[in-house]
Amino acid sequence: MVSFDTIRSAADAEVDVGIRIYALAARLFPICRSITGDGVRETLHVLAQQIDLTQREVPTGMQVLDWTVPQEWNIRDAYIKNGAGRKVVDFADHNLHVLGYSMAVHRTMPLSELKSHIYTLPEQPDLIPYRTSYYSEQWGFCMAHNALLELEDGEYEVLIDAEKSDGHLTYGEYFHKGQSDRDVLLSAHICHPSLANDNCSGLALLACLARAMRSRKTRYNYRFLFAPGTIGALTWLASNEDKISRIDHGLIVSCVGDGGGPNYKRSRRGNAVIDQAMQYVLGLEGRRGTIQDFSPYGYDERQYCSPGFDLPVGLFQRSAFGTFPQYHTSADNLDFISPENLASSYRMIMEVIDVLEMNWTPVNLFPKGEPQLGRRGLYSALGGDKAAGETAMGYLWVLNLADGNHSLLDIAQRSGMSFRDIARAAKLLLANGLLAEAES
Repeated sequence: MVSFDTIRSAADAEVDVGIRIYALAARLFPICRSITGDGVRETLHVLAQQIDLTQREVPTGMQVLDWTVPQEWNIRDAYIKNGAGRKVVDFADHNLHVLGYSMAVHRTMPLSELKSHIYTLPEQPDLIPYRTSYYSEQWGFCMAHNALLELEDGEYEVLIDAEKSDGHLTYGEYFHKGQSDRDVLLSAHICHPSLANDNCSGLALLACLARAMRSRKTRYNYRFLFAPGTIGALTWLASNEDKISRIDHGLIVSCVGDGGGPNYKRSRRGNAVIDQAMQYVLGLEGRRGTIQDFSPYGYDERQYCSPGFDLPVGLFQRSAFGTFPQYHTSADNLDFISPENLASSYRMIMEVIDVLEMNWTPVNLFPKGEPQLGRRGLYSALGGDKAAGETAMGYLWVLNLADGNHSLLDIAQRSGMSFRDIARAAKLLLANGLLAEAES
């Protein structure tokens, strides 16, 4: 019987991991990140205090598949001042105030001209929107719509002290070595500034997950990737084509700190092991997980699942991107995420990893009829023992479906039994010479 102290310790450990993830997300939140630049490096420096992170830099102009690494963007200051010299918009107050990748500008202009360079959300008039202009030459500001309505006609000084220059695209990797030569890819985008759920939550969770994996002996290698959205994933793919064939499972992690969902979007393959594992974990008692089919719109699963790679990579979130009112606004702040929800997301991903680690495909070495379990000590000598009956059912399900075509996860889903019970039964059957592992 599990003691109260054990239950309390487990609960305390879960609360603790949620607090640690939240604290790390809070450290990342103020940093102005984009697809390149010093903000990305500063973010990686913070993450490197958690894990032995390797920083990669790819020079401006390098061809990566059909794309080219852009110039590096860095910003020092930005504001709009009215005629009295008061700042009505200040980058120092919130880094969403500037259009991402904005050109430099320092001019005085009338409000009528300035308005064409200001982005707001009329339907959410108190919030600052998040907008970018990565691959076009524009400049602009973002502000609350109500604040825009308060501006009086007149001349305004506008300053965006930013520059684009030849430099590098930067991303980070952490590699956990397992016992095999097969890989699991876990990826989070690093390019969004001051958006807590999207994606400080994903960066912090994966860093804490990687830290926890250091002391764990695993069958798989685990590749943790912290890279800018789209161009970062493309750059990684172009630089690692020789490793792509080793990836058996993959997961994009984003928006994992709020109380919605959970949600999972399948890989392009639709029925990869990662898809089955996520469906199993999200379907456990008390969870109301939603499983969505793959679509070519979203995060970096689009790149990993493009037809030339077709990797088994899905997307895990709480509230799905674009569906919650805080999405890509200043309301996606540290009040929107919580240690409890981060801990819950962490636990679900860890449960998926457990399934991947323990899953294998058995072959029954005595397939004609049932082998005699009693003489091998696998049947309880006492009748009416409910626990023994459940254990026996695990043996029978595994033996019956161990034809080399059904994995333990397949058997758990078919039988309706828990994966852990099926895995435990298979382990005992293997130890007693009744099973072998199918050749891959």
